Amino acid sequence: MTTMVATATLHGSYQPDDCRFLLTPIEGQFLSIEEKERRIQSGEAHYSEMIHREPAPSAEYLTLFDTLCTRYAPRLAREVRQLARQLLLEYGRSEAPLVLISLVRAGTPVGALLRRALVDHEEQTAAHYSVSIIRDRGIDRAALDYLLDDVGVSPSRIVFVDAWTAKGVITGELKRDLNHYNAARRSRQQSEVPVRLAVISDIGGTADYAATYEDYAIPSGILNATVSGLVSRSVLNDQVPQGAFHGCVIYGELAEHDQSQAFIERVAAHLGDSAAIRDVVTRDDDRLRQQALMREMLSQIRKDYAVEDINHIKPGIAEATRVMLRRVPALLMVRDREHPDVEHLLLLAEEKEVPVIVNGDMPFHACALIKALERDGRRDEATQ
Repeated sequence: MTTMVATATLHGSYQPDDCRFLLTPIEGQFLSIEEKERRIQSGEAHYSEMIHREPAPSAEYLTLFDTLCTRYAPRLAREVRQLARQLLLEYGRSEAPLVLISLVRAGTPVGALLRRALVDHEEQTAAHYSVSIIRDRGIDRAALDYLLDDVGVSPSRIVFVDAWTAKGVITGELKRDLNHYNAARRSRQQSEVPVRLAVISDIGGTADYAATYEDYAIPSGILNATVSGLVSRSVLNDQVPQGAFHGCVIYGELAEHDQSQAFIERVAAHLGDSAAIRDVVTRDDDRLRQQALMREMLSQIRKDYAVEDINHIKPGIAEATRVMLRRVPALLMVRDREHPDVEHLLLLAEEKEVPVIVNGDMPFHACALIKALERDGRRDEATQ
């Protein structure tokens, strides 16, 4: 049995059945984005130890979010159903629930929608938990121990869920750390967890199950806490008690701007539109093609812009958006300035006075470069 683990129910602003966060709420000790970036790049602190106060999205930005929801809610619903069917083909139908473990925060809305698809449209019971994974720190093992040893979920029915891949940093972190975690449990003759990841958009070609390999503006990818249950990205510092779940800050002051549950309902309204749903099987050759495209483009960008730290290149619409919202950006690249999926990025670039260039050769719609503040400092990045 686990000990010293905070297990109080935390749903954020989601309905209880849609999501349970395995996180420990802490008080926000906020830094400016610029100070956070300085500490990250100097090596003074790991990104997971710090957080900035998220501002409310502007009315103009929320209008763009609403436009993207109108455009892509039917597509996202279709892809969620396709992903649900892939999982059922792999895991089989059973009275035992599928256990969806989404990665905070990008995976959280997808986990909630995937649970809806399985329960409401595929007649498969499912439970959704959202847990922390941190680059260089790994998955929250207290959360996994809690699910396996206290809740008693069936290990063979577990699948990890995220919204997208890019360079594959978090996928690699997940798989490496789970292998270590399983080895430790195996040595104690305890149950292990499958090392399998399901995503909507796998532009990096690193997931086990994917609905698409296209880079497009998944609406939840352009907001932060206000589409993720008012929960911050995960935090791991001295405020988090030993043995507790990784920490988070609750942005209650953003409640009037919250889109979390409304987004779930908006997409879920299309989950029953089954006419266009097709069974998709993730193939190795598709993954290898995506990996090659990503690898070649990253190499070219690194060479063209003299980027010393690969972690300062953030490919894909969603990752570029995170740079514009949460880091100190140096440059925004778009494949086509007129494409509607990059409109929000251009707005952010204008607001932050970030230069924008067109690179029509990219296999994704956008890419952002983080500004290098110290040439010789230790490089780090926030990948959540």
